[in-house]
Amino acid sequence: MDTPSSTCDEGSELDARSHSDYADFDDLDRQPRSGHRREASSDVSSECSGEPGSPYGSPYPRWPVCALPARLPQPPLLKSLSTTRRSGGGVRDGKAGDGELQLIKERFSKLLLGEDMSGSGKGVSTSVAISNAITNLYATVFGSCHRLEPLPAEKKSMWRREMDCLLSVCDYIVEFFPSKEILPDGTTREVMATRPRSDIYVNLPALEKLDDMLLEILDSFQKTEFWYVNDKGQKDDSAATPCRPVSHRGDDKWWLPVPCVTKPGLTESARRDLQQKRDCASQIHKAAMAINNSVLAEIRIPDLYKQALPKCGRASVGDLIYRHMSFPGKFSPDYLLDCLEISSEHEALEAADRVEAAMHVWRRKASQSHSRTPWSALKDLMESDKNVMLASRAEDVLLCLKQRFPGLSQTTLDASKIQYNKDVGQAILESYSRVLETLAYNIVTCIDDVLFADEAARKLA
Repeated sequence: MDTPSSTCDEGSELDARSHSDYADFDDLDRQPRSGHRREASSDVSSECSGEPGSPYGSPYPRWPVCALPARLPQPPLLKSLSTTRRSGGGVRDGKAGDGELQLIKERFSKLLLGEDMSGSGKGVSTSVAISNAITNLYATVFGSCHRLEPLPAEKKSMWRREMDCLLSVCDYIVEFFPSKEILPDGTTREVMATRPRSDIYVNLPALEKLDDMLLEILDSFQKTEFWYVNDKGQKDDSAATPCRPVSHRGDDKWWLPVPCVTKPGLTESARRDLQQKRDCASQIHKAAMAINNSVLAEIRIPDLYKQALPKCGRASVGDLIYRHMSFPGKFSPDYLLDCLEISSEHEALEAADRVEAAMHVWRRKASQSHSRTPWSALKDLMESDKNVMLASRAEDVLLCLKQRFPGLSQTTLDASKIQYNKDVGQAILESYSRVLETLAYNIVTCIDDVLFADEAARKLA
C-alpha cells in the first residue's frame, strides 16, 4: 500500500498550523531545544480528525490521520535562541539572541520572497532560493580560506548559525506511514503517523557529521611546521626560516598562497600527520560526492534539457569516442580518456557534457519499443541492446572523467536539474553535499601543496 507523503515543494500552500508556528517570533526564545533534530516522534496519542473538510479523510477512510501539531512541534532551531545546534557552541547572551532572531526573520523572508525584494512575485522557486542561500553562505565563509589554518571564530559561528537556520526546513519534510494507537480503553486502532522523509533521514545526519569532521581538520592546524607567503614573496610568519617558496601549480591559480617549509623539510611525525589528514579529507570528499550524485540522480530531468538533446548519440560524442565505445570487445574508459588527451578542466567539462547528453539519448532509444512485424521487433531488440551497452559505457566514461578531475564544475544537466528542481528537500541535500565536497577537495589540495613543498625542501637539503 502506497502511503502519502508530505513534502515542502513550493507548490504547497501554507496551512493554518504552519502559519501559527512562525507567526510569533517573540515567544521562540522561551522554548527549550530538543537534543537531536533528526529523530522522528512516534507518539500518536492525539485524537484523529474526522471532519469532512480534512484533506486525508476522504482518500484514506481506513487510516485516520492524527493531528499533526502533536507530532510536529516547533522546529528545533526556532525553539530556542540561547543555544547552538552543535555541542561546540555555548550559551549566548540576550543581545546575541536578538541578533539571531533578526537573522531568522531576514533569512526566511528572503526565502519566501524567492530573492525578489520587490515582492512582485518574480522571484525564483523556494528550492532554488534555499540552494542559492547555502551556496552563497559557503562562499562567504570559506571563499577566502585558502590555507590550512583554523577557521576564524566569527566565521565558524556564522556558518553553524545560518546553516542551522536553513536546515530547519527539513524538520517539516515528512512522510506518512501506517501505525497503531492504543486508546485509553485498551483497544487498538490504525492511524497514519509521520516520520522524516527517508532521503533526508539517511543523508542529512551524515552530511552534518562530514561537516563537523572537516571543521575539526581545519581546527587541528594550530601549530604547524609550514607557513605561507603572500603574492610578493614575503613571509606571513616572520619567525620562520626564510626559503624560496615552491609550487607545482605554475601559472595555474597563481593567486593562491604558496606554502613554505624549512630546508630540512617537515619532521617525520608532521609528515605522517599531514598524510593522515589528507586521507581523511579524501574519504570525506568521496562520501560527499556519493551523496551528491545520488541526490542528483533522483531529481527528474527537465523537459527543456530533453528537448535540446540531439537525435543521435554519435553526433554528440563525435566519431572518435563513438568508435571506442561501440567496439564489441572489452571496453576501458581509462584508455579512451588517455586517447583523448584531456589536459584541462575546461576540456574535461566539455567532454562530460557531450558524453552525458549521448548517454541520455541512448537510454531514451533503449526505452522505446516498436513492434510492427516480427522482424522489426527483433531488429528493435538488437538495437535496444546496443543502446543499453552504449549508455552503460557512457556512464563509465563520465564516472572516470569525474574521478580524474575531482574539482570539475557542474555539467549542463546538473545545472539544469538544480535550476528547475521543485523539491526543497532535494535542493537542501544537493547544495549541502556540493559545498562540503568542494571544501573537502580544497583541503586535500592544500595538503598536497604542503607535501610538494616538503618534498622539494628535502631534495635541496
